[in-house]
Amino acid sequence: MNPIFEYQSYLLKRQVFALTGKFRFYDPMGNLVMFSEQKMFRLKEDIRVFSDESKTQEVLTIKACSILDFSAAYDVVDSATGQKAGVLRRKGLRSILRDEWEVLDAGDNVIGMLFEDSMTLALVRRLVAGTLLPQNYDITVGSERVADLKQRFNPFAYQLDIDFSMDLSRKLDRRVGIAAGILLAAIEGKQDR
Repeated sequence: MNPIFEYQSYLLKRQVFALTGKFRFYDPMGNLVMFSEQKMFRLKEDIRVFSDESKTQEVLTIKACSILDFSAAYDVVDSATGQKAGVLRRKGLRSILRDEWEVLDAGDNVIGMLFEDSMTLALVRRLVAGTLLPQNYDITVGSERVADLKQRFNPFAYQLDIDFSMDLSRKLDRRVGIAAGILLAAIEGKQDR
């Protein structure tokens, strides 16, 4: 596996003034380790992640499994091997009030959940506070919390800390956790605009 997927934590920044979604991932030392640019006017989402902004080495692909699906599922594929690392599937109606996703393994078996911190805070964000109350997500595998995705307070830019440090036994494939960060920034992050 590519060593850029081995860090315990990342900072994801979504570029503010861009026609398309541009995402940069930084390692704990502040070095750029991944870059992604969302394509405009796609019926079926296809996000490519590269090792740098020159886009010479593709490292990850996140592809919607169907067109315009309210409960969309996204395959996460390692670009170097072509092997599926897992799937993230949005819980359509349940995500209206509080963002919820299922985490699936490479064989399409549900192994965990990605969810917004609390129903109360989620409703306050949607109805009152907007960007003034940053979003916080947990990823669990079984009953064990394996990742924390926490939006930084910044009303002008979307920044998301992704922390895998509690996943000592590496139950979650880091590539799936990184894809979750991009999807949250690209899809759920639009709610605060």
